[in-house]
Amino acid sequence: MDARQTMLFGDKADDYRAFRPQYPDALFSFLAGVAKANRLAWDCGAGSGQAALGLSRHFARVLATDEDSRQLARAPKAPNIDYRLARAEADLGLRQEVDLIACACSIHWFDLPGFYENVRRALRSEGIVAAWTYDWPWTHIAPIDAILSRLKDDILGPFWGENASLYFNRYETLPFPFREIESPWFHTPVARTKGELVNFLRTWSAVEKYRLRHDRDPLALIDQELEDAWRAHPPTLPLVVPLYMRCGVNAP
Repeated sequence: MDARQTMLFGDKADDYRAFRPQYPDALFSFLAGVAKANRLAWDCGAGSGQAALGLSRHFARVLATDEDSRQLARAPKAPNIDYRLARAEADLGLRQEVDLIACACSIHWFDLPGFYENVRRALRSEGIVAAWTYDWPWTHIAPIDAILSRLKDDILGPFWGENASLYFNRYETLPFPFREIESPWFHTPVARTKGELVNFLRTWSAVEKYRLRHDRDPLALIDQELEDAWRAHPPTLPLVVPLYMRCGVNAP
């Protein structure tokens, strides 16, 4: 995991907690159903706890780890969630005792060989590992999406990390050395207004990197144009994004 990249999320921890989407309970029900047991789930790269809280409703215990204390400080508390400051590749002493490892929009930040070694140590035989993400939000309204495409490719293009191809390719190119399980399609809302969409976009790492480099908000460059297009061609709300999941079994 590149700490220089992931620390950007801690810099925007309040926004991340407020504006990153929640995940549907059906997703956690599915994971609990395919897991052989529901004793211990590990939310790796937990951020501000969006997935940890969902897992806590289906598993007796949840270990939620992240390498940024500012993110974890804003995570929701629950009696069965144990938040710990740790990198995804760190050996936490877990030995074949985890029923599910979940990576909610986080695995693309990890050092994958080191993380997968950790997965093999921690998971029970036939335990489950699941990673999901969303990509850039689209409204399916051509004038609005043209503006969003210009923001993503032209304005923010130089600021995407090497890992961006993983989530923009919907994790299809993610190395995933596990026996895969087909998962259902899940969706989640990301914005009920144009303002909420802008706030969601502001949490993306490339936006913060642009701001740090140029000392100005890149979203200001498209704000009036987006406002005009939104008024002229209002999209269906809320804006909903699909979640793309890779799910597999820890098996020889």
